[in-house]
Amino acid sequence: MGTTWEEVKNQIKEEVSEKIFSLWINPINFLEQKKDKIILECPNKFALNWITENYLNIMQDKLSKTINCDARFVLIVNPMERKKPVPDMFKVSKQLTLPNVHRGNGKRRFKREFTFDRFVVGKSNEFAYSASKALATRGGMSYNSLFLLSKTGLGKSHLSQSVGQAILEENSETRAFYITAEDFVNEMVFAIKNNRIEEFKNRYRRSCDVLLLEDVNFFSGKEKMQQELEHTLDALLNANKKIVFTSPLLPKDIPNISEGLSSRLTSGIIGTLGTPDLETRIKIIERKSIELGMVLSDEIVHFLAKHISRDVRQIESALRFLKARSELMKAKIDLDLAREAVISLVPDHGCLSIGDIEKIVCKYYKVDLSMLRSKSRKKIHTFPRNVYIYLCRQNTDSTLEEIGRSIDRNHSTVLYSAEMIAQKIRSDSRVKKEIDYLDLRLKDVMN
Repeated sequence: MGTTWEEVKNQIKEEVSEKIFSLWINPINFLEQKKDKIILECPNKFALNWITENYLNIMQDKLSKTINCDARFVLIVNPMERKKPVPDMFKVSKQLTLPNVHRGNGKRRFKREFTFDRFVVGKSNEFAYSASKALATRGGMSYNSLFLLSKTGLGKSHLSQSVGQAILEENSETRAFYITAEDFVNEMVFAIKNNRIEEFKNRYRRSCDVLLLEDVNFFSGKEKMQQELEHTLDALLNANKKIVFTSPLLPKDIPNISEGLSSRLTSGIIGTLGTPDLETRIKIIERKSIELGMVLSDEIVHFLAKHISRDVRQIESALRFLKARSELMKAKIDLDLAREAVISLVPDHGCLSIGDIEKIVCKYYKVDLSMLRSKSRKKIHTFPRNVYIYLCRQNTDSTLEEIGRSIDRNHSTVLYSAEMIAQKIRSDSRVKKEIDYLDLRLKDVMN
């Protein structure tokens, strides 16, 4: 039956694109046949669900044409059985191993993309970036520890790993340990249970040159672990070793943290990473779209930057959505697809109505609503009308047809008018200021 599945695969290959075949069909493996059931293995649960919804029917159809008997495909996920060896946590190495990072030369490394040159700097993170780079690249600094503070998804892990990678690039013999607070606690528990606590202490107090400790808020309420960390930090700081902490909370705001540990965590510089402003979000989208091999128009970039403002991860999710839809569904990356991405990621997007925008535009430009819908070609009427169309495209979920009907225009006119304003924003500072002001007024309506 393995040969039968190969025949079915070859038939499907002729009817779907090469990308779809290599992504979804080719990874499916034949396992066994049980009476009228042909068991196929999918690489993971997500693939199983997607294949079932989109390709199982064509698979079954090809099977029926290949064999005469009544057989059917059954898809399963068949995870490999893995034995968990006792980890040798205390072998001295240049860097602690972590999951989901690139492997090279037999050892795990930092994420390759988490370097200083790939970090997008803006007003919200400029100081944290400068402090991180100074700690990593300059000698004789007045501080050896850095506390990076931010909510999730704003780049504190990126900066922390950038410090480690920059130090290793300058001196590959440096022993830089990147570890989460949870893993630190787990290692300590393992060491205590296995009478290897001295090895644990040696690893972090004497065999460590740079400690990059993520999410120190995890130590909340763990008194013994806090005491051990205090001793470890004392040993490292007394030896002029470098330390980077990350956390979404300041130590004083972390429940059940001792005063001693709180004092040590903030003994150096505190660098805060805030929510990126519009200009920074634009740079982030431009940078990450290039890295993903995507070409986005200025209109789409500004639309995404305006509506996706929570954090960098949300921006990355939107770009991955656009890339996946473009490649898998052969969809054009246009403003409508960008709007779909925003709606899926930002629940409150689209609460503005066409009526809201009509009122604000008419009031600002001092024109009657009837003038927006008139056939007048006078500039005092056409410009507010074009601004209205642009703002509707940017701030509502209305289709081209719906916007057009509201002012008695067709969808091609709506597209042309919106593009014309987008060009003026790029070339005319006065128009840009007007649009920015109207955007603020619309935000007031939403709030």
